[in-house]
Amino acid sequence: MNREELKNIMPHREPMLLLDSCEKTGDASSEGRYQVTGDEFFLKGHFPGNPVVPGVIQAEIMAQSCAVIIASDAGEGFLPLFTGIKNLKFKGIVRPGDELIIKSRIVKSRKPFYFAESEIEVSGKTVCSGEISFALVKEDD
Repeated sequence: MNREELKNIMPHREPMLLLDSCEKTGDASSEGRYQVTGDEFFLKGHFPGNPVVPGVIQAEIMAQSCAVIIASDAGEGFLPLFTGIKNLKFKGIVRPGDELIIKSRIVKSRKPFYFAESEIEVSGKTVCSGEISFALVKEDD
């Protein structure tokens, strides 16, 4: 799915839609892509003259790739919201010009809760990995 198709299943919009594309690769897995251009809002002050993609943005990118997996469970009127992040590790620096490959998989679910493992690779090297969890909640709650 490209960015416009992602908007059909996710509530995120610019500037917080942080996937260029993402596809389910199985019932419980996905692979997404994001090209860091250098023009992103989160790079403007992080850090001037030496821009680095913040870790919290990397975590959000991983979570968005998980949202693609559970979109079929979500249905109309539900939002996927973070409930936790565990064992988040940063193993490299992400800079403008990098193409991120995001691999995620749901490892457990107890509806409305979902638990996933996710990682980001740049040039075949893992730069970020961790466990994330979220819940599907009604939009009006």
